[in-house]
Amino acid sequence: MRPEQSGTILWLTGWSMSDRVFDRLRDLLPDFNHVSLDYSSAVSSEEILHLTETAAKNILSSHSGPLLIGGWSLGGLLALRLAAQELADGLVLLSATARFTRPKEQTDRGWADAYVRQMITGIRKDRQAIVNKFSQTVFMESKSEMDHREILPLIGHWTTSALIAGLEILRGVECLSRLPEITCPVLLVHGAEDKICPYAAAEELLSQLPRAKLLTIPGSGHAPFLGRETHLAESLRSWWHDQ
Repeated sequence: MRPEQSGTILWLTGWSMSDRVFDRLRDLLPDFNHVSLDYSSAVSSEEILHLTETAAKNILSSHSGPLLIGGWSLGGLLALRLAAQELADGLVLLSATARFTRPKEQTDRGWADAYVRQMITGIRKDRQAIVNKFSQTVFMESKSEMDHREILPLIGHWTTSALIAGLEILRGVECLSRLPEITCPVLLVHGAEDKICPYAAAEELLSQLPRAKLLTIPGSGHAPFLGRETHLAESLRSWWHDQ
C-alpha cells in the first residue's frame, strides 16, 4: 500500500552535480511525492531562475499538500530565493548559504568573488580541470563521503553554458537581506568541516531565519547527506511532522 503523502519535495542540486545524488534520500522518503528539476543544460542564469520559479509555481498550483524545497549548495540558494517569493511551505537546506561570495572580512562565511570569476574564465579554457578541482574540494574532507562518492554518477555532465550560469548565480544572487521575511520552517543540514559553504554560513542562517533548526554533521564536508541518508531521512521526517 502506498503510504499517506506528507507533501511534495522539489529537489534542487548543487553546481555541476547530477540530480541523482538525491536518489537514496528519495527512496527513503516514500511518504513524500518527489519532483526533480534539471538545469544542467541551461544557457543562462536567467533560465535557471526561471526554471526553478516555474517548477515551484506548477507544483503549488497542481499538487495538494505542502511544498518542501530541498536544495544542496547552489540549490539551497535557489531554494531560499523561492521561499522569499512565498513559493515554499518549508525548506531543507543541505550545505547552503544566503550569499556565496563575500567581502574580505567575511571569508569565514564564503568565497571571494574574484575566485569565482577565475573559475568562469577557467571553464572557458579547460572546463574539466575546474570541475575536477571543485570535486576534490567537495569530497576531500570526509572519509565517509569519500567512501560513498562512487554512488554519485555524477560530476561534469553539465554543459559549459550551464556551469557558467550556475557560477553567475553564486556571484549575483543574495538572500541575506530577505532572511527575516522567510517565515516557513527551515531544516539546515550542514557539515562542520565544509570548505565550500563554511559552517559559519549555516550559523548565520540559523540566527536570521525566524523558524530554522540546524542539524550539524560533525566531521563532514560539503556533502553531509552522503552515506548518512538513513539518518537524514529520519530527521527530515520527524522535523516536518513536528511543524
